[in-house]
Amino acid sequence: MSDQYQLGNPPIPLILRRSGQARRISLRISQLDGRVTLTLPKRLPVDEALDFARTKEDWIRKHLDARGDDIAVGHGAEIPLGGRLIPVRAGSGRRVEISASAVHVPGDAARVGPRLMAHLKELARDRLAGACDDYAARLGRPYARLSLRDTRSRWGSCTSDGGLMFSWRLIMAPAEVLDYVAAHEVAHLAEMNHSPAFWAQVEAIYGDYRAPRRWLRENGSGLHRYKFAAN
Repeated sequence: MSDQYQLGNPPIPLILRRSGQARRISLRISQLDGRVTLTLPKRLPVDEALDFARTKEDWIRKHLDARGDDIAVGHGAEIPLGGRLIPVRAGSGRRVEISASAVHVPGDAARVGPRLMAHLKELARDRLAGACDDYAARLGRPYARLSLRDTRSRWGSCTSDGGLMFSWRLIMAPAEVLDYVAAHEVAHLAEMNHSPAFWAQVEAIYGDYRAPRRWLRENGSGLHRYKFAAN
């Protein structure tokens, strides 16, 4: 159960969530969407929790400033593609066109975000399928299927029956990061864990994975700042 409050001026949206398991007040800022959640024990007075949040207001604002604002994708915005920022421009014709200098999206300006998102999903599926085919061949184990989602907590997963799932937002990351995540999930076809044997499989089919893994840990949450909803 949760309730909405506001903190300070300019106001910061604050979600108060009661938990039967909580023994003390805890504060969390999501790096994916900037959501500020205050979790409190079931019987703690709301005023006491809000007083706690007020003592942390400077800390909250510092972290929100470091995260940066969400970016509404439309004509004039810039989006990362393959790890490089590219401007979104009005296009002609009927198809989204990507060049070295811009992404051209035709049609109604209010539909730019959804149209571009659909196009990026197609690109992501093609790139991930090609990468997974290559890594599965190197591993000597086929996968059963590949699906895309807009996941918040993970960039990919592998089920026990060989199903691979990825975040379509990987298409915005550098190419080596997308390839690393593909190799990571394919390696789970052989090792459904994160043991030394698993990481050995990743290195055997991908190579040195430390740099792309570090990029994802340090920069991956920023890919969720780009909002493709219709205006």
